[in-house]
Amino acid sequence: MTGTRISVLLLLQLSYYFNSGGCGKVLVWPMEYSHWMNMKVILDELIVKGHQVTVVRPSYAIFVDSNEVSSIKFETFPSSSSTDEFSAIISRAISLLTYELPRTTCLAYSPLLQDVYKIYSDAMLNICKEAALNTELIARLRKARFDVVIADAISPCGELLAELLEIPFVYTLRFLPGYTMEKYSGGLLFPPSYVPVILSGLSGQMTFMERVENMLCMLYFDFWFETFDSKKWSSFYSEVLGRPTTLMETMSKAEIWLIRSYWDLEFPRPTLPNVDFVGGLHCKPAKPLPKEMEDFVQSSGDNGVVVFSLGSMVGNITEETANEIASALAQVPQKILWRFNGKKPDTLGPNTRLYKWLPQNDLLGHPKTKAFITHGGANGIYEAIHHGIPMVGIPLFVEQYDNIAHMVAKGAAVQLDIRAISSKGFLRALEAVINNPVYKKNAMWLSTIHHDQPMKPLDRAVFWIEFVMRHKGAKHLRPLSHNLAWYQYHSLDVIGFLLACVAAVTFLVLKCCLLVYQKVFKMGKKKKRE
Repeated sequence: MTGTRISVLLLLQLSYYFNSGGCGKVLVWPMEYSHWMNMKVILDELIVKGHQVTVVRPSYAIFVDSNEVSSIKFETFPSSSSTDEFSAIISRAISLLTYELPRTTCLAYSPLLQDVYKIYSDAMLNICKEAALNTELIARLRKARFDVVIADAISPCGELLAELLEIPFVYTLRFLPGYTMEKYSGGLLFPPSYVPVILSGLSGQMTFMERVENMLCMLYFDFWFETFDSKKWSSFYSEVLGRPTTLMETMSKAEIWLIRSYWDLEFPRPTLPNVDFVGGLHCKPAKPLPKEMEDFVQSSGDNGVVVFSLGSMVGNITEETANEIASALAQVPQKILWRFNGKKPDTLGPNTRLYKWLPQNDLLGHPKTKAFITHGGANGIYEAIHHGIPMVGIPLFVEQYDNIAHMVAKGAAVQLDIRAISSKGFLRALEAVINNPVYKKNAMWLSTIHHDQPMKPLDRAVFWIEFVMRHKGAKHLRPLSHNLAWYQYHSLDVIGFLLACVAAVTFLVLKCCLLVYQKVFKMGKKKKRE
């Protein structure tokens, strides 16, 4: 009898656990390319923990592949865009940002940067309309009774789906331009006196003129630049929800913000209870390399190897730049593994092999790897930090300049300009990173910081998602600033009231003094007459 009672109690406890988010249903609104690679790590871990994961994807999706062997369920909706059209938009944007966007100050970005994001915003809005106005899709999603939505904030619409389905949602993101959405929707603080604005390319301790530049960048992103066309998005959200609202207001309802960064990459700044920094959540121990690749790595002897990759979004670089780089690589004693899809450079040396794909994490974790040549994408940066590998950074677009600037400030990287690469300068940078032990020492220091956490980044990300599922949200962690108007948030009403009080008191005191003076003056004149 006692055993039966214990079994019943255990079943009741398990039942309560499952009903409160232990094994729930997760709906996902993803973004393509490296964003999806990062999010998929979270989704795979949620599946391991017993959750059902459903990803909503347009029919043209590229990396969000429904044919991939996975336990993820896909809800594919028809889209008027094709894979080629979406790829062309992204490729054109990358080309503009890499080779044409001015790099002097943030103010020089306009209007080119705004034009790039306007095209992107319109493309994302079209996709959102095709999903949100698909009555059959929304009906299926309602019937499934999901517990939470996970959305990438760089691709709006997940928050709209959450509103339509009346369920909480969690954001995962690296950044939004100028940190504007994080500030005005998330409530995060970014004091410009010591927090460099993202896309400014600044980092660390800023000089006076850099703080001036940082302030101008903040003003530019706050009052001039729009990541998403707020008028169009807000109008559509109001139409779908049947009440006046804005994109920013809808985004502000996020229960948790999972920022894909951490204090090994970032410099400290204020944060909030519903914000967690989970940079490097995709990092893992290195696995054995394919035999042919391992043989090539081992053939390097004591000199070791250099890993070279410009990420998943860049197919190749200009022929002239490729030849300058290849010429420099041919002069080092290390063996080079270069992810490259373009025409084979004429100056390619026998120590360099080209690959269309590299097992980047496994190579960076190999004991013979001496350096990493990278464009500065967050995923690659964190894999290098995880394994303690110094870097030569060649940033191409968006926050890659900031990432590399941070690594340079922390003494773990050397930065080069893709528009002005010479064989001599490239060789000098690579030799410095390989031969100067300071770079390796600093990279290992960052690696130690990355590993020395009470919980792994992936475990924290999954914890917060399950937390939201168990408690049907996390309203108690949201800052009360969301309930204030902008003038209340900045205490302008209080300051105005206090100034009015001071003015009133000053007026009354002066009035009293004037009355007393007049009375005394009149009494004095009266006495003189007498």
